[in-house]
Amino acid sequence: MIKPGRPVKDISIKKDDSIQSIFDAMSESGGFESRNLAEGLDILYAMNQDKACLKFLSFVAAVTSTGLRGIIRDMLKNKMFDVVITTCGALDHDIARYFSNYLEGSFTLDDNELVEKNIHRLGNVLVPMESYGPLIEEKMQAFLEKVYKSGKKEMSTFEITRMIGENLGESSFLYWAYKNNIPVIVPGIMDGAVGSQIWFFTQKHSDFKLNVAADSDLLSGLIFKAKKSGALMIGGGISKHHTLWWNQYRDGLDYVVYITTAQEFDGSLSGALVREAISWGKVTQKAKQTTIHAEATTILPFLYSALLAKLK
Repeated sequence: MIKPGRPVKDISIKKDDSIQSIFDAMSESGGFESRNLAEGLDILYAMNQDKACLKFLSFVAAVTSTGLRGIIRDMLKNKMFDVVITTCGALDHDIARYFSNYLEGSFTLDDNELVEKNIHRLGNVLVPMESYGPLIEEKMQAFLEKVYKSGKKEMSTFEITRMIGENLGESSFLYWAYKNNIPVIVPGIMDGAVGSQIWFFTQKHSDFKLNVAADSDLLSGLIFKAKKSGALMIGGGISKHHTLWWNQYRDGLDYVVYITTAQEFDGSLSGALVREAISWGKVTQKAKQTTIHAEATTILPFLYSALLAKLK
């Protein structure tokens, strides 16, 4: 039997209202995504306060080409998460933007003209060619050569990301993951510039190996010991699925916030709501969970700000 909820209340904002009070008002607004956003804040707060919870952060690479990289960096700097799962492009962008700059652009620019000027377009972000491929090649070959000469002949992806972070500085999210001993796992590491450079390195050093199974050893050790687990998942694809996949081995996530623009009608993983994962045992039946249908670079700064205020 369906029970009606609380009365819908209008949102009223005064000039001195805090961001937390605005989120409180949204939680009683009735609709539509505002309630999901407010629920997301409550879930992230509860997850952060639960000391028995193993906390995952997963995100797609594209967001790190934007200013949202700073929010991800600060969340890791503040030790809000224990494990990161992402894609190879996030490593590419972190290296490229540490040593160089991306530029503001537009979705409507002429791509034929851009290619003539040696500029890549990522949505409305412009990536000069010299800031990407050649730069990442130079830096990755130097990083790998250094560890190889120290006697390291085999590395997992979390060791690769730790190596990169050790060679970057405070503006980098990989640096803070390294600094705070937060493993960054990249299940699809060969799908990007960093992965290509690992392959190129093996052509010169045939005894150097990438051991992706070692990432599973690390994850299994964490998952099987965890009393509870939770995740903030930004975007879909392999980073989302790997987070869900590993948590099925401990009967599912207990806290989940998912931010996506994808739709579920095509059966895609990226469009699947969090509740669909309950049927697979990847999310517990009693989990605190919500799916926020929104664009992450717009929403996450406000969500993070409200979380900081709530945590005081």
